[in-house]
Amino acid sequence: MSDDNAPKSIDEVFSRISQQSDSFPKRLKQCADFVAANPDRVAVSTVSELSESAGVQPSAFMRFCQDLGFSGFSQMQKVFRSDYSQKWPDYGTRLEKLREHGTESPSALLAEFVEVGRMSLENLMTSVDPAALEEAVKQLARARTIHLVGFRRAFPVTSYLGYAFEKLEVPTILHSGIGGIKLDHTIQPDDAVIAVTFAPYSEQTLEIADIAKQRDADLVAITDLVTSPLVQMGAVPLLVAELDVGAFRALSASLSLAISLAVSVGAAREKLQFEKNMLHDN
Repeated sequence: MSDDNAPKSIDEVFSRISQQSDSFPKRLKQCADFVAANPDRVAVSTVSELSESAGVQPSAFMRFCQDLGFSGFSQMQKVFRSDYSQKWPDYGTRLEKLREHGTESPSALLAEFVEVGRMSLENLMTSVDPAALEEAVKQLARARTIHLVGFRRAFPVTSYLGYAFEKLEVPTILHSGIGGIKLDHTIQPDDAVIAVTFAPYSEQTLEIADIAKQRDADLVAITDLVTSPLVQMGAVPLLVAELDVGAFRALSASLSLAISLAVSVGAAREKLQFEKNMLHDN
């Protein structure tokens, strides 16, 4: 590609990554996943540092940049630097300062989780596309039944959505997998599925999401990267990235997104029902 075809913004970079992800060979896919998960580091790191972190050779990272339409890494980095201060604060630096205080006590560990939770919530405001959120609410509001699919770390999100939808009197089925009981057969064309999974992605979640697409049900994804398999399936993507403390990640941003989605869907369904009643009365 020529420089004229190069993405002009981070959003365009992510859009192109999403479009091309399926065709990337293994090493370029590693580059794509790393950039999608660490956009702040692209703005401040060298190509050697990024390549090492992504587990690839610098030549592979350079090829990745060129496949996206850039002349090289420097041109891509300029795009990330131009949006960096507005969209992605230097979370790594701030978190490193927090960790200097150590985690030798429960109080110190609590402070770390509070801090990364706060930063994850801040990041949520830029990672979720408002248009995608509007479309997700629209699809879920018109669904006959909403199916909730999420396992392992994602299960608290779907179970909380189940609780919220029950309180809002929204017809819902929680696919829990308890006892090996499968509920795939309950998904119908006029239903919608909320699939929640984060890297490494749950095969069980992806299988049910694929079934939903085959049956022409609407599919909404709460996931972490534009390269997520759910995005490749054509799901409406609601992207959320949780920062971690060591190898442990809380769900502060994911649960905030979930309750916002549930309340919005409840209000939208109520509005649709009111409009139907008005038409019937007339």
